[in-house]
Amino acid sequence: MNDLAVLAELNRNYIRSVDEADVRWFDAHLAHDFHNTSPDGTLIDRAAFLAQIGRGSPVTDIREHDVKIRLLGDFAIIHARTTYKKPDGTPGAGRYTDDWQRRPEGWRCVSAHVSRF
Repeated sequence: MNDLAVLAELNRNYIRSVDEADVRWFDAHLAHDFHNTSPDGTLIDRAAFLAQIGRGSPVTDIREHDVKIRLLGDFAIIHARTTYKKPDGTPGAGRYTDDWQRRPEGWRCVSAHVSRF
């Protein structure tokens, strides 16, 4: 697969893994120096993110839309819009930006930023 196809598949699995609380997938695909900016504005490291994923997301049925992958050599930025169900069952939406770097072990997510509205 070419890099864009690999990154598109990684992006699909990232969203699936949030929805399914798949810590194992994240453990295999996050860089050791990964950081995440959560919707409430907090910045958390890899260990805190894995723990957060393990507790499950407060939103369900997360779907990605309007995915834009920007490949910049050994670095890629993925922008997308999301839809989901809030805990009360009403629809919600948001955006995310994930940064990926090609490392010797393959593409690894080095940072993420999530917003919900």
